[in-house]
Amino acid sequence: MSGYFQAILQGAVLTVGVSLAALLVSIVLGLLGAAAKLSGRPVLVGIATVYTTIIRGIPELVLMLLVFYGGSIGINNTIEWLAGTAWMAQLGWITEETTVDIEPFTAGVLTIGFIYGAYMTETFRGAILSIPKGQMEAAWAFGMGRTQTFLRITAPQMVRYALPGFTNNWLVLIKATALVSLIGLQEMTYLAKQASAATRSPFTFFLFSAALFLIYTSVSLYALRWLNTRFSRGAKRGAL
Repeated sequence: MSGYFQAILQGAVLTVGVSLAALLVSIVLGLLGAAAKLSGRPVLVGIATVYTTIIRGIPELVLMLLVFYGGSIGINNTIEWLAGTAWMAQLGWITEETTVDIEPFTAGVLTIGFIYGAYMTETFRGAILSIPKGQMEAAWAFGMGRTQTFLRITAPQMVRYALPGFTNNWLVLIKATALVSLIGLQEMTYLAKQASAATRSPFTFFLFSAALFLIYTSVSLYALRWLNTRFSRGAKRGAL
């Protein structure tokens, strides 16, 4: 049975890769969503509000299947339509034989990142609103631009206020990576299921996978507590 455990450990590396890639996508979308909601522009606020409302209201599994199965169909239909247009035919970049397949890794990363980007949006928005507005106004009065003000004044404090919510989102995101096993990505949950079916010992292999997830979350909590301590220097500390 040692071979099955080794395979699951290899799948655990892929799980980490999916988690980190999806986290990067969610952070980018979260910052963009928070900026849109705080911009005061009705169009941007409306788009960000629709995004966070719909994403948080649809089950993750449904979104995963929609992206994996429906995404390829939608992209290929678009390519077929573009190939039929006269201007694209003259360029020759796309032909009717051109097809795009979304790989399980890409579908998993984009879907999980897209989902948790909505949660990160609210986390970052709340963190920015927690910063006294007078600090940004003072920075502007000293001649700082908006970008400089964000990097020097807003971002460092935003990290401190956002860390508790960010921690919760990250822990849930790690566990959500188990969903990619349903679209054929051979991460550790998929391999644990395969090993269980082959040996008829589901408790052994799923317990092993659960232990690995627990290790990931424990290490993450330790690292994020260290970050919270570092960014809370000189301020009242709160537990994560």
